[in-house]
Amino acid sequence: MSKVCQLTGKRPLYGNNVSHSNRKTRRRFEPNLQVKRFFIPELSKWVTLKISMHALRTINKKGIFTYLTELKQKGVNIGVEI
Repeated sequence: MSKVCQLTGKRPLYGNNVSHSNRKTRRRFEPNLQVKRFFIPELSKWVTLKISMHALRTINKKGIFTYLTELKQKGVNIGVEI
């Protein structure tokens, strides 16, 4: 399964685990992704998206339809017809 947010495009970052003795081993910082189902009243349909919690907070602030239309104007392909 891909660890990429469908709306913001957040991906895993890479870095190091640093021990007390300062040894460094590679690690991965995963985004906090959740699969959420949203109802868009303007379109009268349900949409399932895999989004980061950062995107969810933005949706709570602006609304799902407004947020998706802004992304469409920016040219982001999200796979949802608006």
